[in-house]
Amino acid sequence: MNDLYARHRGVLPDWLALYYGDPIEITHGEGRHVWDSAGRRYLDFFGGILTTLTAHALPEVTKAVSEQAGRIIHSSTLYLNRPMVELAERIAHLSGIPDARVFFTTSGTEANDTALLLATTYRRSNTVLAMRNSYHGRSFSTVGITGNRGWSPTSLSPLQTLYVHGGVRTRGPFAALDDRAFIDACVADLKDVLGHTRPPAALIAEPVQGVGGFTSPPDGLYAAFRDVLREHGILWIADEVQTGWGRTGDHFWGWQAHARSGLPDIVTFAKGIGNGMSVGGVVARAEIMNCLDANSISTFGGTQVTMAAGLANLAHLLEHDLQGNARRVGGLLIERLRAVAAGLPGVREVRGRGLMIGIELVRPGTDDADPQSLAAVLEAAREGGLLIGKGGGHDTTALRITPPLSLTVAEAEEGAAILEHALRSTY
Repeated sequence: MNDLYARHRGVLPDWLALYYGDPIEITHGEGRHVWDSAGRRYLDFFGGILTTLTAHALPEVTKAVSEQAGRIIHSSTLYLNRPMVELAERIAHLSGIPDARVFFTTSGTEANDTALLLATTYRRSNTVLAMRNSYHGRSFSTVGITGNRGWSPTSLSPLQTLYVHGGVRTRGPFAALDDRAFIDACVADLKDVLGHTRPPAALIAEPVQGVGGFTSPPDGLYAAFRDVLREHGILWIADEVQTGWGRTGDHFWGWQAHARSGLPDIVTFAKGIGNGMSVGGVVARAEIMNCLDANSISTFGGTQVTMAAGLANLAHLLEHDLQGNARRVGGLLIERLRAVAAGLPGVREVRGRGLMIGIELVRPGTDDADPQSLAAVLEAAREGGLLIGKGGGHDTTALRITPPLSLTVAEAEEGAAILEHALRSTY
């Protein structure tokens, strides 16, 4: 056991998980690569859990952070803050929400926590609809609405949560249906749930379930849900913490794959917007955002240095059409991985869109989760010089692949070759 690992275990919680049997310390990065403390170079296909959206050590972000830090790092929301106003203006415009207001937080957990506060206050209800297999954060309220047993350490909650079908297309009671019938069955389930309870405050849903293994419903499901929600005055919260900013390639926001019935009422975001800096937030129309009748501030949300990072990163993302790159390179990578998986009995499905790709692993000849093989593939990929993530929900295990959106075709092919070797050495 190395010294840093021993010190980690001596002072940090047991539930603070580390990857790999011999955990690595990442010391620096550049572009799509990182290096560990032993000098080993890796192609990064996980990006700090989707936080490195554009590239490691992106010069524009590094420069913006350095220059802002040389002026002032932080003053709190009690004072006017030019970078915060400027980033809020850009996000409000990109959200498409009319008369939008933006509130910045330090994480996706805090963003979702804020969205729940707004929705329950606005609707005067503490009942929330959530999706099975979902993940929304690690705070007390967001754990209470998370539909993933592996990330729910307690059943205690300030909210009453009702879980509905639809987040997982290829498992569960509706898996055998075609897409139209699947949506119809999920809508019928939602209507049935609403018939047995007082009107909920909101439905919160990830367009693509992140921790759950990058599962998603057919396009249009949440539009169909929205039609039902509107009849009852129920809000729609789109959790874009992992799907936002063009990651899926086809759309800037994940909810846009379900846009037939209009915009979400509330959108939450975090992860990649700060390119590793701690930025999260909520955007909602003014009447919802302004419904709170007590004082509130955010000590660290919207701090000048993180806003400077967000502004520089967003500008780079848009100016270089990294959403388009995610669509093009991600499409090639998905097809390459599907070709690899075709001859492997332990790969149940390769799914995703853009540079948000999941590979579900099972015990060969079954639909059962295979955590041992998942761990083996993760280790073999690292040994080959590739960092990837993992996830999954009820009885599922999946690899998660989310490189920075500036990934090149050559790097995609290199990563796919390493992953192919890791999979073939395991199955």
